Amino acid sequence: MKFLNRTELIPLLVIIGGSALLLISFGIRHSMGLYLLPITEYLDTGRELFSFASALNVLVIGIGSPIFGAISDKYGSGKAALLSVIIVIISLLWMANIQSASDVIVSQALLGFGSAGCGTAVILGAVGRSVRAENRTLSLGIVMAAGSFGQFIMVPSITYGIEIIGWSQSILLLAGVASLMLIFCYFLNFSSISEASKKGTKQTVKEAIFEAFRSKSFNYLSMGFFVCGFHVTFVAVHLPAFIKDENLPFWLGGWALALIGIFNVIGTLYFGYLGDRLSKKNLLALLYTLRGLLFLIFIYLPKTELIVLIFACLLGILWLSTVPLTSGIITVVFGPFYMSMLYGWVFFIHQIGSFLGSWLGGRLFDTYGSYDLMWWICVALGFLSAFMHIPIIEKPVARLAT
Repeated sequence: MKFLNRTELIPLLVIIGGSALLLISFGIRHSMGLYLLPITEYLDTGRELFSFASALNVLVIGIGSPIFGAISDKYGSGKAALLSVIIVIISLLWMANIQSASDVIVSQALLGFGSAGCGTAVILGAVGRSVRAENRTLSLGIVMAAGSFGQFIMVPSITYGIEIIGWSQSILLLAGVASLMLIFCYFLNFSSISEASKKGTKQTVKEAIFEAFRSKSFNYLSMGFFVCGFHVTFVAVHLPAFIKDENLPFWLGGWALALIGIFNVIGTLYFGYLGDRLSKKNLLALLYTLRGLLFLIFIYLPKTELIVLIFACLLGILWLSTVPLTSGIITVVFGPFYMSMLYGWVFFIHQIGSFLGSWLGGRLFDTYGSYDLMWWICVALGFLSAFMHIPIIEKPVARLAT
C-alpha cells in the first residue's frame, strides 16, 4: 500500500478541513432567509427589519474578511478559524432567544463577524497556499463545492426543523452543528508549513494593499464581485418569501435554495476545472451574462413549482462558480502569499453588494408590495458586471514576472 508523503498529505488535510468548515458555515449562512417570515411574525414587524439585519450580517462578513484574512496570514488559518467559530456559536445562541428588534440586529451582526473567519477569505487563502499552482483553481472549486453541498443538506433540513420544532429550537440545533467546526479548525494549521506557502514575497501588508489598489484589474474584479454579492444575497434572503407571496407552498423555498446548493457543486467544480485551462476573466464575463439572461427569462415566466425548481437548478450552476475564478485571478496577478487578505478586500466589496441586495429587497417590498423592481435590478447588474471583467489583465504583476 502506498502512503501519501508529507508534500501530498498537507494539501489533502487542508482541503478536508476547509471543505468541512465551508460545508457547515455555508449551510448556516444560506439558511437565514428561512427565518425571515417566522421572526417577522413573532416580533410583528415589517420585512425591512429582518432584511436590514441580514444586510448588516453580510456587510460585517465583508468587514471581518480582511481582518481575519490578515490574522490568518500572520498567525495561521487554524487560529483565525477557531476564534470565528466561537463567535458564530455565541451569535446563534443569542438569535435563538431574541425578544426585540435590537436582538435581531446584534445577533445577525455578530453572526456575520464570526462567519468571516470560517468563510472563504481564510479557507481559500489556506488552500491557495497549500496546493500546486497548476491545480489551484480546481482545489478552490472543490472546497466551494463542499460549501454548496452543505447548503443542499442543511437548508431543507432546517426548513423541516422550523415546521416541526419551531424556529427558536431549530436555531439551537444549528448552534450544536456549528460546534462541530471546532474540530476542523485544527486541519487548517497545516497550511502554514506547506512548501507552497513559503514561496511568497518580502512585501509588507501595507505594500501588498497599495500594489493591489493601484491595479485597475483588481478594482474591476472587485466591482464585478459586488454584483455577485447583490445577486446571491437577494435570492438567499428573499426567495423563500417571494415564493410564499406567489401562493406556492413553504417547503418550495427551502428546496429551491437546496437545489441551488447542489447544482452549485457542479458549477464550482466545472468552472474551477475550466479556470485552470481557460481565461478566468472571460469565464466570469460569461457567468454574469448568463445570470442576467436567467433573471430576465424568470421575470416573464409563470411562477409554478416546476418553473421555480428549474430556475433554482440553473441559478445554482452560476451561483458561487465566480469564487474560484475570482480568487484564482488574485493569485495569478499578485501571488498566493497575501491571498487571504487580498481576497478579503475583494470579498468586502462583494458584501457591500450583499448588504444592498438584502436590505433593498425588504425596503422595496415594503414600499411597492412586490419584488419586481429588484428582479430588474438583478438583470441590469448581471450584464454590467460582465462588461467590467473584459478590461482585466490576467497576468502576474511586474514584481512576480521579474
